[in-house]
Amino acid sequence: MAELLKVEKLCKNQILNQVSFTMETGEMVAVMGPSGSGKSTLLYNVAGMDQPSDGKVWLNGQEITGLSEDEKADLRLHRMGFVFQQMNMMGNLNILDNILLPVVHSNKGKKENKKSKAELINEAKKLMQKLSISDLGDRSITQVSGGQLQRACICRSMMNQPEILFADEPTGALNKSAAAEVMEEFVKLNQEGTTILLVTHDSKVASRCNRILYLLDGSICGELTLHRMESGTEKLREEKVNKWLMEMGW
Repeated sequence: MAELLKVEKLCKNQILNQVSFTMETGEMVAVMGPSGSGKSTLLYNVAGMDQPSDGKVWLNGQEITGLSEDEKADLRLHRMGFVFQQMNMMGNLNILDNILLPVVHSNKGKKENKKSKAELINEAKKLMQKLSISDLGDRSITQVSGGQLQRACICRSMMNQPEILFADEPTGALNKSAAAEVMEEFVKLNQEGTTILLVTHDSKVASRCNRILYLLDGSICGELTLHRMESGTEKLREEKVNKWLMEMGW
């Protein structure tokens, strides 16, 4: 696999301290650590939503930390996807229109390969079918469960076919069963080739990833590599992760 993301000596004031790591295309990597360790700050600085005080980030060979704010916004719109704990859906739009919102915006700026509204709706419905919410398009965001809403957020994040998907505590606001359902969707997307970097405090969520980075006081102090997901190995993976987390002082 080719290197997709490279983070080199990333610093952010007193929060991040010389953080370096790489991700290959098709990996799913979790960032764990105690509260206040800098997990979300790391995600936002890697994704260009915040500007690091030092260090560099490359996406597919392009150095992105030196880009202008407009260039970074364009990069996030067209080449990255985002799923957050707070789902940030528009209350005046139904589920389908919420999913379409970013791709309609990005499509407006295209001079080439511009798609019709019917094509975009068809693509959104295909994603909704894949994530088992195909019958919810006309509902408002208050008429669906938390797990269904987060799956709609995943659909929204995938509409522009991003090179990498960033997720910040994507199951944090969900109950146990909904969290498991949403994590299944992340695993499926990853198995289909989507590269995912996620922040989580949940060892069950982290155990579904290929690799875990442990952040402490703004620095990576541990790393655990897991084998590719195989059916029936979930419990063993979770036990391995919990044992490693104890060794890390979790």
